[in-house]
Amino acid sequence: MNELIDKIVLPGEHATVLERLRYLLQVSHKTQARFARLINIDPSSMSKVLAGKMPVTEPFINRVVVNLGVSKEWLLHGHGTPFAKGEAIKDIAAEAVTIREIPKGAPVYDIDATAGMMPLGHQFTEDKIIGYLDIPGLDPRNPVIRVTGDSMQPVIQDGALISIRPINDLSIIVWGSTYLIQLEDYRLVKVVKPCRSNPDKVILHSENPDYDDMEVPRTAIRRLFLVETVINCRYLA
Repeated sequence: MNELIDKIVLPGEHATVLERLRYLLQVSHKTQARFARLINIDPSSMSKVLAGKMPVTEPFINRVVVNLGVSKEWLLHGHGTPFAKGEAIKDIAAEAVTIREIPKGAPVYDIDATAGMMPLGHQFTEDKIIGYLDIPGLDPRNPVIRVTGDSMQPVIQDGALISIRPINDLSIIVWGSTYLIQLEDYRLVKVVKPCRSNPDKVILHSENPDYDDMEVPRTAIRRLFLVETVINCRYLA
């Protein structure tokens, strides 16, 4: 791997951030789509960033730094080397969960659990499957999707994968369990607790103490999915 990296010219000191990002893409030996998923970025957004049609934001930079182990000083300013210990992206990503392309295991969908208003069940179509995950304890009948945001940290990290099971009877809720809740206008991943002051409502609790609890009417819940497995790890498509 290092021999392959040596053949790719390292951007000079005066290169732009975009040029350094393109270098990382080259040394990863992955398509744009797979590289995007490696850093938990939507592939279409990644394409726009590399084309200069979207700005390189601070959160984007931080994702690259954290997920790939890249030097932030190098990425932003070109100082030093890309990797502090000289690792290749492939080596750093070796601890990631590998999503198989063959149909074995639970289907992994290119869907963000908390983005969009479309009912989640309508999105589980074959064209959104990006691979299959076969690990112990993971029910192959349940879909696997990603979660972005920090409201459930440290239990569910930003970019984690979750295996979810649809709940058909909305009157049955296991209090204190984590669910993906479909409301009319948005979706949330929260711990569901009873509302002691009003049995017609439920409390949606975040693990991150920076977020306040929410009270919502039980009738506002359109769909419920029990979060059965959380995979707090980067993943490779």
